[in-house]
Amino acid sequence: MIGRAAGTGAGALVAEMMSVGEECLFTESRRIVRPGILALTNVRLDHLDAMGPCKEDIARTFSAAFPENAAVFFPKEESYPAFTAAAARLGSRLEPVEEKITGDTGLPFEEFEANVRLALAVLESLGVDRGRALRGMGRSLPDFGSLRIWKAEFGAPLRPAFCASAFAANDPESSAAALDRIMNMLPPGPRPLIGLLCLREDRGDRTLQWIRAAADGFFADFERIAVLGRPARAAARQLRRVLGPGILKFSSFPEPRPEDLMNEIVRPADREPVIIGFGNIVGPGEKLIQYWEKVGTPHGR
Repeated sequence: MIGRAAGTGAGALVAEMMSVGEECLFTESRRIVRPGILALTNVRLDHLDAMGPCKEDIARTFSAAFPENAAVFFPKEESYPAFTAAAARLGSRLEPVEEKITGDTGLPFEEFEANVRLALAVLESLGVDRGRALRGMGRSLPDFGSLRIWKAEFGAPLRPAFCASAFAANDPESSAAALDRIMNMLPPGPRPLIGLLCLREDRGDRTLQWIRAAADGFFADFERIAVLGRPARAAARQLRRVLGPGILKFSSFPEPRPEDLMNEIVRPADREPVIIGFGNIVGPGEKLIQYWEKVGTPHGR
């Protein structure tokens, strides 16, 4: 990939590093990609088995990706002592991005303010002004897993509902931020909330995170939660055990067909519901997004 980019005479190559764990991050960043600029979006509690059980540990793990003698950009609110120590050891330059964006950026899709702020700061360091950068972003295609809302009808007789994809947020903290964004994107008025919690059998640590988040009240404002994926039955039992036998809002659907699932969960709603997908995009989450794209009308930008 890097060789092909160089062969075309590209002025820059942007790559997303997906490694998890200190050794893999070190190898991908400092032995393979070797970036001149590293942009770190956030430090969240995810992949705890490989990254560490607390944010300080996760920040220390991320610092293994810091390149030597390079610039490391990150939102200022994500500053950690581990970043300062790693930068001093490697001769890297920390670039905390502080000034928050106010007003409408004009982007034709939804994006978190910190991500746009970070991208603009990196581009400014390369000589690309804000207006040109935003115009370029506006012509890009959003990722399949980006935050989106559709309006569609389900059931017999047909019932309208809003469907929101926050599957790619993964961890409860990121999902809470996505939930706030979704509620601000919807028309005013009370609506019942229905959650779709998609779980992966190879992400047991994340499933435990969601069980703890439920015990801490994450789903308190939801009328019902459908737990999806192969771990669904075991997770739903554990959720009922943790929250008490009187909590009956959790049901399990290990391998749901999107059409059948949507018809079933919309049927008991007494008003226009908001259906929000959390947890993981792999598996049922991906199929639901494809189904919503097929039958729904995009809402918002």
